[in-house]
Amino acid sequence: MNDFKNSVVGVLCGGMSTERDISLKSGQAVATALRDRGYQVVEIDVDQDTPSKLRALQVEVAWIALHGAFGEDGCIQGMLEIMRIPYTGSGVRGSAIAMDKIATKKLLTDTEICMAKDQVWSPGAAIPTGLGFPVVVKTPGGGSTIGIHMAKNQAELSRALQDCAGFEEDVLVEQFISGEEITVAVLDGQALPVVSIRPIDGFFDFAAKYQKGRTEYLVPAPIDPNIAQTAQRHAEIAFRAIGLSGVARADFIIDKSGTPYFLEINTIPGMTATSLTPMAAGEAGMSFEDLVERQLKTAFLHNQTASKAQSTPLKIA
Repeated sequence: MNDFKNSVVGVLCGGMSTERDISLKSGQAVATALRDRGYQVVEIDVDQDTPSKLRALQVEVAWIALHGAFGEDGCIQGMLEIMRIPYTGSGVRGSAIAMDKIATKKLLTDTEICMAKDQVWSPGAAIPTGLGFPVVVKTPGGGSTIGIHMAKNQAELSRALQDCAGFEEDVLVEQFISGEEITVAVLDGQALPVVSIRPIDGFFDFAAKYQKGRTEYLVPAPIDPNIAQTAQRHAEIAFRAIGLSGVARADFIIDKSGTPYFLEINTIPGMTATSLTPMAAGEAGMSFEDLVERQLKTAFLHNQTASKAQSTPLKIA
């Protein structure tokens, strides 16, 4: 692990995605935790001028608290690689794959992980058939339950497709799996305790996720230990297969037969007061401040060959 005690830590938050407001809350919580541990912290609201801000503030390491496009999809990671600023979490490739639900499912197809049947739809194509209702309609790059619908009939499916098409061109339509939703955070490749998610109104939408009292979270999840271990193993498999690092959080639904179905994996899970990864870490005996500091200490550059290339003279024949 690295010691960044004497470094200027830039907490990157806000950004330009639909998850901006949640990212600002995550960033504020992370910055407070690091300051409480004695770090020199500056908070940076990410926009087109971010490189100039990083230079002006002399940021030496970045704690990425961004969610969604331009932050969780490899864009900011690529910029930091070019600027040679170490950063928390996964690299460019892993971030880009995990952000795309379609790409993620394709990559995990030949593993033991169970996933719902799906079809991909694009504007102008025929309405998907063959999955049977209800179906879940998602934007491949959406997060925080933004751009997700459950359709119970053809009319609802059509409306959901048009809404999702307003966010991205391709839309993922999945067979709905009825059951209990759980989530498994993975820290440096090792799964943390399973968290059970039980929405009061029956569907884990944006309000249920971020408004206190709308959802019940239970950790450790009151489920069969064998099912919990399977979900943890599958989360670790996804983490390794995609090439992630730092912290990630995989979401599952357990069907009536006890099979955990993989939904997605998030490379920058929320770090708000109601976020699930800090909750799981707490069950494992790790405080919020411990979790934040540990992620900072594991910040690094994934493209180490860049520095070597810069120091090697270019030979021209």
